[in-house]
Amino acid sequence: MAIFDTVRNALLAGLGMQQKVKEFIDELVKKGELSESQGSKLVKEWSEKAEKGTDQFTKSISEALTKALNKMNLPTKDDVEKLNKKIQALSGRVKKIEGVKEGEEQEE
Repeated sequence: MAIFDTVRNALLAGLGMQQKVKEFIDELVKKGELSESQGSKLVKEWSEKAEKGTDQFTKSISEALTKALNKMNLPTKDDVEKLNKKIQALSGRVKKIEGVKEGEEQEE
């Protein structure tokens, strides 16, 4: 689960950074270096950028995992479902054939 841990830690670090930025801006507002509206605007802008960065990060991780799984040539859920349908169809055919054979044996 190394990939999961890496992603988790990155996201937690991002959340921690967001809190630190908010605290920093709040401190600037308290000192009078920023107005409340400027502080709110900065927090909003930073949050939007952080969200876009998180979305891009998540998309990149997803793409990397998809590529890795494709290289591993693992069967997809659809592949497994198709095989299950084929197995069920073949099982039905085998049962019919066995039923005919059993019926023939009973007549003898």
